[in-house]
Order: sequence, then structure tokens, then C-alpha cells
Amino acid sequence: MLTTAGYLRQRIVLRRSVGYTAKQRRAPDQFTVVNPQKQYSVNPMMNQILYDVIIIGGGQSALAVGYYLRKTSLNYLILDDQKQAGGSWPHYWESLRLFSPAQYSSLPGVLMPGGADYYPSRDETIEYLQRYEERYDFPIKRPVRVLEVKRQEEQYSVLTSQGEYRARTVVSATGSFREPHVPTLPGQEAYQGVLMHSSQYQQAEPFSGKQVIIVGEGNSGAQILAEVSQVAETTWVTLEEPTFLPDEITGRTLFDYGTAAYEARKRGESYTPPSLGNIVSVPKVIEARQRGVYQAVRPFDSFTENGVRWPDGREQRIDAVIFCTGFRPALSHLSPLGIVETSSSAPDGKATKPIVATRGTRALNAEGLWLVGYGSWTGFASATLIGVGRSAKQTVSEIQRYLQSTTAG
Repeated sequence: MLTTAGYLRQRIVLRRSVGYTAKQRRAPDQFTVVNPQKQYSVNPMMNQILYDVIIIGGGQSALAVGYYLRKTSLNYLILDDQKQAGGSWPHYWESLRLFSPAQYSSLPGVLMPGGADYYPSRDETIEYLQRYEERYDFPIKRPVRVLEVKRQEEQYSVLTSQGEYRARTVVSATGSFREPHVPTLPGQEAYQGVLMHSSQYQQAEPFSGKQVIIVGEGNSGAQILAEVSQVAETTWVTLEEPTFLPDEITGRTLFDYGTAAYEARKRGESYTPPSLGNIVSVPKVIEARQRGVYQAVRPFDSFTENGVRWPDGREQRIDAVIFCTGFRPALSHLSPLGIVETSSSAPDGKATKPIVATRGTRALNAEGLWLVGYGSWTGFASATLIGVGRSAKQTVSEIQRYLQSTTAG
């Protein structure tokens, strides 16, 4: 085990090209990131089956699509780059709890245990996903890293670390965990304290007695701040004043918003649900709010060797900065198709993220390709357990119609 002092002396730097590296002992199950510069030895002729559907990814979105595919006669395969079930959930911080109650955080077919007033933990969510896999016995190969997807002769060639797979259609369900986003600020390279992303955070104890800045106004920032503020002196930095959903807004409410959006779309009407970026008042957040923790300030200008410099010129010694600044969709495997675009994700236009033009979940510029679970651009709340089921059902329905039409033609 690392000592607290040793932990806080370590420098953690994220590298967008290969995920991140850390001067820190890796946990055995730490998220593995494909290095795009590495040359993999693969046998292109290893897998001769032509699948109707290949799903890339093994998390909640992939399982939801698999659930509806198993109700069809289609031949499908799920390729997961992880060694275990659970998608990205095993890599989140230990105390994480869902912001929606168990009853409204379920994948299709199986209710998550706990009921309407219980917020499941990270480990309970992992166990739920593992049992979900076991119950439906999905055809999953793991660990298999998908390197690139190409369109060849009205089929898809999926090149992986274990050879080439071929399919008539592809569903990309890789999520965003492989692409943590950390802003680049002046002086960042010279900073000697701990610099990490929320994807690397596990627990508050290593920060006991330290000066810590939490950056980010979303749910992860609010939950991590609630925890770290119990053992450390904390400062909350946000671009704008954070907004909290009313305490009565729960997972059931979000489910109702999703239903309203879905029904409106079927009627050809427009419907704009409330933003999911607002902070949900889970019990941990309510407790922290009662302690007066949520006093946000606007961003600092730059890093110094031992801390940060604020806009008024004042310097402050800071032992650690935790960026809860989200993720970017993991879409590099689709680059050979020439459909990955760049979209601004901030009011100033400086922060960008990759995106694919879609109608619902169907790619507009790549025949036979669907994207599930990446956020609002692939369906309202589609990146959540509560919302992905509806997107998955619609996706499978479209795939069936597409394959029927291409076969008939």
C-alpha cells in the first residue's frame, strides 16, 4: 500500500493519445487503454463467421442492445475490451452511488434490487451487471480490443487485438470512460502537487489534512467534493454557478422526462427535457449542502509550482487538484470510416469533443452503423442505466428493418 505522503507526492498526468500514465502502482483491474501506436499481431482470417450484428463495448449500453437482439433470430457478438463484466463501473470511485433510485436504474428485463428509495453503490451496480450477463448468457468475447472499423463490400471489417471479425451491421457502444477530459492551463507542467481526473479518484483518505481543489459542476464533482470535504480543506471551482435539481427530482422524474421525450418524438412533436447536467440531490449531496460545502468560485488562471494563481493575482498553495470535467466519446475505432467530427462542448468554443452525425442512434453517413449510449445526441439520458433501454430497443428495431431491406434487395 502507498503511504499518504507517498501518494500525494506522485504526479499524475493524463495523455489524451494513450489514455493516461501515472507514477503510481496500477491496480490489477485498472482500465486498460489501447495505444494507437502499438502494432498488434492479428490473423485477418481468424474469424470466418459473418455476423448480422457486432456490438463494440461490454457495458450497460451493449447489454441493453444484446437484450433486445436475443429476442430476434439475428446472429450477433459482443466484443468487450475489459477482463470482467461491468463496463466502466469497476473503475469509478469506491463510494460512488447512483443519482437515481434502484427501481428506476434498471436495464430491460431485470429490476435492480433496492426499491424506489434506495440509491445503489458502485459495487452493487457492478454485481447487477454481472448477474444480468449471466442471466441472459450473451455471446461476449473478452478481452478483445477493437482497433478499427472499416466498410468493405457492403460489410464491416472489425479489426481487433484477436483478429478480424466481419458483420453486416455494427453497434458502437464504447461509452466515454477511455477518454477523460482534463483542461490544459498555463503552468500545469511545473505543478508539483497531485493532478488527477475523477476517473482516477478512489477514496478521500489520501487527501486527509490537505488543501484540495475540486474542478467541475456536475454530479461527479458534487459527490467527490462531498466526500473529500470531510477530511480536507476544499475549494470548489466551476465555470458557472452550479445548479441543483430540487430534492423531489429523482430517478423516477428523470424516467418520466425520458418517456415524455420518446412519446413526443413518436408523434412528431418537439420536447425539451430539463438538462441532466444539473446536480441531483442524492443523500450524500444533501448532507454536504447542510454542512455549507457547496460554495463555488470561478476558475483560477494558472498553476504555480506549489499551487494555483487566481485572477486577482493571489497565489494559493494547493496539494491536489481533482478534475471532475467529464469525458469525451471513445470513437477512435470509427476514424477509418471518415465520419467522426468535432463539436464544441463549451460556451467559449475552446473545449471540443468527437461526435458522429446521427438520427436517433443511426449514423447518417455510414450505412449499417448505430451508436448507443453516448449521451443526448444518441437519445435522451442514453448514457445512463435508466435511459439506455429505450435507445437500445429502437436501435434493434431499426437494425431488423435494415437487414430485411438489404436482404430483400
